[in-house]
Amino acid sequence: MRTMWVDASNGAAGDMLLGALLDAGASLDAVRAAVAAVTPEPVTIDVSRTRRHGLGCARALVEVSDSATHRGLGDVLDLVRAGGLGAEVEAFAAAVFTRLAVAEAGVHGTTVDDVHFHEVGALDALADVVGCAAALGDLGLLAGTGDGARDASGVSATVVVGTIALGSGRARSAHGSIPVPVPAVLALLEGTGAPVVAGPGDATTGPGRELCTPTGAALLLTLADRFGPVPALAVKTVGVGAGAADPAGAANVLRVVVGEAVEPHPAHGAGPAAPAWREEDLLLVEATVDDLDPRLWPGALDALHAAGSLDAWAAPVLMRHGRPGHVVTALAPPDALAAVRAAMVTHTTTLGVRAHAAVRWALPRSSRVVDVDGRPVSVKLARWDGRVVTAQPEHADVAAAALALGVPEREVLERAQALARRDP
Repeated sequence: MRTMWVDASNGAAGDMLLGALLDAGASLDAVRAAVAAVTPEPVTIDVSRTRRHGLGCARALVEVSDSATHRGLGDVLDLVRAGGLGAEVEAFAAAVFTRLAVAEAGVHGTTVDDVHFHEVGALDALADVVGCAAALGDLGLLAGTGDGARDASGVSATVVVGTIALGSGRARSAHGSIPVPVPAVLALLEGTGAPVVAGPGDATTGPGRELCTPTGAALLLTLADRFGPVPALAVKTVGVGAGAADPAGAANVLRVVVGEAVEPHPAHGAGPAAPAWREEDLLLVEATVDDLDPRLWPGALDALHAAGSLDAWAAPVLMRHGRPGHVVTALAPPDALAAVRAAMVTHTTTLGVRAHAAVRWALPRSSRVVDVDGRPVSVKLARWDGRVVTAQPEHADVAAAALALGVPEREVLERAQALARRDP
């Protein structure tokens, strides 16, 4: 399984993450094309080599034209959805901006629809968010089912984010001088379980040093599957992204470590490993709808995914007086509740939403590529008690191999499953 660890112990901002992903091997052309597709005004993206406290790193340079346009969440999402970015990149970018809007609405005591972005809605933030989404997609870190790397039906990538440095003191904003961590960053972090610290070298970073921006926090929180130290992985590439400032106290960089997950083997004589369930406390967010144009359901489910749902579905039901209807359900982490609830009332005709606590136990998952008569087929694997219990080939690979080999898809499917179940 493709795995990435993010070291945000020196802070996080959109340009820092973008620089790190480009340094790790993401295509600059792919980033430029994605940003050009969504920005209505000229935006230039370059990358240069620089140093921070002796560390060689990449500096992402985003140059935008002056613009007095203030865009709301709907305006930003319209730009993202009209860009033809692909399902995974579009969903990730939309989720980041939705998360930002929910946080800003809470801080300013308004509704999501009334939020007009300042810093986060500027062209450079649009470039940072969409650029990072495109870079993540290019590195295979949004790969999976077309709804991002965290889809409930199976993953082929996972991201772990380490402790996030926030900064201290005061900083300037569009609303004047505000304390650091800034209110929007704290609103984003609330209830997520993300570990935070003030920052490295607090006595030398100086007053008013903001280490984590709202855009940086939203990107990391949307990206993270979990938080913690470096996971078990075989390192393939490392990327280091520099921030704009070069303070004396510590290197202003963000690092990413990209590789493939490795499974630790039990000690000799220890017997088979116990099933390593991944347990998550989630919410089932539901509404009952009987008057929505059925053509709108796909878009409504997409909106729920973009708002942070791990999965979303609609099931037909029979309502009062024999009327046909649907129960729409979203499986979501608690920190995404506000955004999911807003998406549900915005994209359906429901007058109310309900939520129930749920616990999800997920089996350990990985993926491997097998060779079927010279054609590569990626297979998702789930393990129980040390053995493979599910081997599910990617249908797109199966279809391509069957077409090239001139055989039925069923034959390729069965052969790929058999090959994947063999011990490596």
